[in-house]
Amino acid sequence: MPSNVEPGRRIEVRPVAPDELAEPLSLLEEFLRDGVPVPPPFAGQLARAVETGDVEVLAARTEPDGRPVGVAVLAFRPSVSAGAPFASIEDLYVRPDARGCGAGRTLLEAVEERCWARGVSYVEVQTEDEAAPFYEALGYELEPYVRVLSRSYSL
Repeated sequence: MPSNVEPGRRIEVRPVAPDELAEPLSLLEEFLRDGVPVPPPFAGQLARAVETGDVEVLAARTEPDGRPVGVAVLAFRPSVSAGAPFASIEDLYVRPDARGCGAGRTLLEAVEERCWARGVSYVEVQTEDEAAPFYEALGYELEPYVRVLSRSYSL
């Protein structure tokens, strides 16, 4: 799919403040929830997690117009086995019309910078098979002997 980001436009990524979450969240809702907004209580939980620093939301925009093209959600947690904090990329999304312009790569570079600044020992991401080559091309490796299991609870 060709990119609608004009040649020569720079992609800027910056952390989003708790009161600026609506626009990046709408990109994720479009992608992950078929446009259905997250429930207001969850939006409040996310804002509080951003405020406390447990979560960072990074927004990618084209410069100089500021058009949103992507978002990454990064969660920080302690790892007893590593004896240091680790991070997980909870969500990463680049608008289809902006793919191929470096927005995803720029988001992951910003993730790396944020992790270095916080003394994170490693970053993990759970992804679908079709997205794995993107991460692998940027140095992420498949974890041997690890399986992801989950259990759903009705709310």
